[in-house]
Amino acid sequence: MPPRRAVSAAAADGEGLAREQKLLRSADYLRCYRRGRRLRGSLLRLHFAPSPPGRPRLGITASRKVGKAVVRNLLKRRVREIFRRWPARAELPALDVVVHLEPAAAKASYAALAGELGDLLGRLAERSRR
Repeated sequence: MPPRRAVSAAAADGEGLAREQKLLRSADYLRCYRRGRRLRGSLLRLHFAPSPPGRPRLGITASRKVGKAVVRNLLKRRVREIFRRWPARAELPALDVVVHLEPAAAKASYAALAGELGDLLGRLAERSRR
């Protein structure tokens, strides 16, 4: 009998982003960067392109300019959680969205990051309604 895998509390509760809601392949990231459009803020940039599976998916990138691995991973967890809890997420069109963190994000508070990401996602959802 194979050993059982430990399941995190978030996965057990059904929280967190499902595999279908994440960008997993580098080709998807490159498609967003090369063929997609952009929205820019002071803490982050959104790159977005139509999603082949027909539902919104999230990808996050942070270069070493943002900070050491601990800082980059903390920021990525925060972005994932902000996206997961964003109330209007169901209104997003079928887009692949890559959130690229700017170096200024390392010093930003959670509230500032949440505010900017919410604003940019709101602009993205508004564009789709037009």
